This record gives sequence, structure tokens and C-alpha cells, in this order.
Amino acid sequence: MFLACSRFIFLLTFLASFLVLSASLYLEYGSGLEPCSLCLVQRFFLTAFCLVNLFACLYASRLKSVRACASLSMALAVGGVVGALRQVLLQRLEPEQLMFCQPDLACMWEYLSFGNWFLALYRGSEACLRVSWTVFGLSVPELSLLAFTGMCLLSGAQIIRLTFSRPKGRPCDAR
Repeated sequence: MFLACSRFIFLLTFLASFLVLSASLYLEYGSGLEPCSLCLVQRFFLTAFCLVNLFACLYASRLKSVRACASLSMALAVGGVVGALRQVLLQRLEPEQLMFCQPDLACMWEYLSFGNWFLALYRGSEACLRVSWTVFGLSVPELSLLAFTGMCLLSGAQIIRLTFSRPKGRPCDAR
């Protein structure tokens, strides 16, 4: 019963993240919005989060693997929160405070080391500042921040449940 509940939570987080990923792909390919570098960082974390939760829902059958998947999904959700928060903060700054001059992603990938490339992605670009689509007064990065926060809450609830609610000394039922 314990693992069945874990699988349900992983299924719930997978479906939520898949819905958000589908919406982001629709905004790019259906509505024609061009993603910036921070959007791509967030999409990477979202895709990885989605795949980890799908894997956990289908294959995590032992307590250690469930804990590992829950911890990894929490780390990925936090990475998405950091990317979305960075973009929201960039959009709130005055244009005079910003200074951008960086090449495109392909050029950065070719000439920068991985660490510098990753830092340059988080630095953002001028494209990260544009608010081209809103719903309920929230921009795409703000909606992304809300989604990643929800994913953090679901992953955190899974970790707390795994840590504190499992009776000690009883084997895990696989039924």
C-alpha cells in the first residue's frame, strides 16, 4: 500500500509536469513565441522532472529507489524555480540597470566551457526581458515559477512522507 501511494504521487507530478511541458511547447509551436535562453533552461529542468517522475511511477519499486527519484525530482524542480525566478527578477529591473552582450547559444556552446556556458545561460539575454504573452496578468516566467513551486511542493510532500510516515522495521509491501 505504501508504494502504491508513492506511485500515485509520482503519477500526479508526472501528469502536472507533462501538462506544463505541453503548454510550453504549444506556446512555442502553436502561438509562435520564441523561447529565450532562460526559457530553454526551464524547459530542460521541466523535461527532466517529467521523465524522472514517469520513471519513478513505472519502475520505482523499492524504498531506496523511491527516495532517490523523489530527491532527484525535488532537485530538478528547485533548478526550475531558480531559472524562473531569475527571469522574473530580470523582467522587474529597469532597462538602465541591464547590460547584455552575449552571443547566441550555438556560439556559446562552441567557445565556452560547460560551467561558463551554464552561467551565461542563467545570466540571460535581451530576449528574456520581453513580456509577449500574459494570462490573468501573469507573464510566462511568472506562470513557470508558480508551476515549479507546485512541483517543489509535491516533491517535498513525497520526501516528507517517505521520511516520516513509513513505519520502521516493516518490509515494503509490493502488492
